[in-house]
Amino acid sequence: MSRIDIRHRHSLSRARAREAVDEVAAKLAERFGIEYGWDGDVLNFSRPGVDGHIELEKDALNVRAKLGFFAAMFKDPIEAEIRRVLDDRF
Repeated sequence: MSRIDIRHRHSLSRARAREAVDEVAAKLAERFGIEYGWDGDVLNFSRPGVDGHIELEKDALNVRAKLGFFAAMFKDPIEAEIRRVLDDRF
């Protein structure tokens, strides 16, 4: 099993950061069929082969995901896309 672990700093208000995370999750749901939901300041997401969360902090986001066998083959492009989206939104 492969893992993605990204810490990304931001300077947005908590409300705006939460909105941005929600927008990103909605696009991922539309594009890749993930299911997601908030539990406090943590957005949990999953789909077959991927299980993870985005933890919202005052000045940073922590993205953690476990990738199953098939998804692990695409770890580098998946991680690159996550970083690109975070740079665009935050």
